[in-house]
Amino acid sequence: MSSNDLGDFLRARRARLTPGDVGLPSHGRRRVAGLRREEVAVLAGMNGDYYARLEQGRERGPSAQILDAIGAALRLDREGLAHLYRLADGGPRRDRARPRETVAPQLRRLLDGCPHTPAFVLNPALDLLAANALAEALFSPFRTADNLALMTFLDPAGRAFHARWHRAAGAVAAELRHAAGLEPHYPRLREVLDVLLAESEEFAALWPAHTVGGKTHEAKELVHPEVGPLSLAYQSFDVRGAPGQQLVIYHAEPDSPSDRGLALLGSLHATRTGHAPPRTGAPLT
Repeated sequence: MSSNDLGDFLRARRARLTPGDVGLPSHGRRRVAGLRREEVAVLAGMNGDYYARLEQGRERGPSAQILDAIGAALRLDREGLAHLYRLADGGPRRDRARPRETVAPQLRRLLDGCPHTPAFVLNPALDLLAANALAEALFSPFRTADNLALMTFLDPAGRAFHARWHRAAGAVAAELRHAAGLEPHYPRLREVLDVLLAESEEFAALWPAHTVGGKTHEAKELVHPEVGPLSLAYQSFDVRGAPGQQLVIYHAEPDSPSDRGLALLGSLHATRTGHAPPRTGAPLT
């Protein structure tokens, strides 16, 4: 989200590769980390001056063939290549609606209709726009359950809550980088990034790497102070008719310790709030 996002991305990604990674010889001491511009150009089969102009922001509108060649040269995965295409497109998409910040009543009822599993809605800045009772119970260790990125990096509870904090932190940074490619002019995303860059040294170190990733399906390894370790798979869905919103659902393997932990957590939360606990086939012990 700078004046030359494409150049920043290309420089960061070539800095992560060595000549040996891509089958090139390396002779003598190198003055720059990773690959040189001319080496990327050779791997991509293009003129070195043209590639340099791309990095410098002096060349606009590269073709799909060129972008695919650069993506292959830099060993980009599917998410990285899609991000490269978005950055090369330049400018805001006029046909793309601004993310919606309010959650429809029908979606809120759907959340409440999933009492056995944590379910919540996010915007591209990872704000928690709505959550069901079990999600509220899951995130109760945090001072304020308002934004997953701020909770991970700035709330002291984050490091204990995520069993593998460094992996979780890297995933959050990659999700925000992905969102920045989709929504480069989204004010709320800019606000969250400004706070993280100013207040978290760890985030400030991760952000320049330009690692890109949407939500995966890897299990979340969490530790809740009331019920202990939880290994939760999850699914995310784009909300039709609500640009930028994602419905996220965590779930545990049936009859597993994590399943029993969620059931216990739901019962404890219901006791505190005065609501009947959800019925579930999992025992609470």
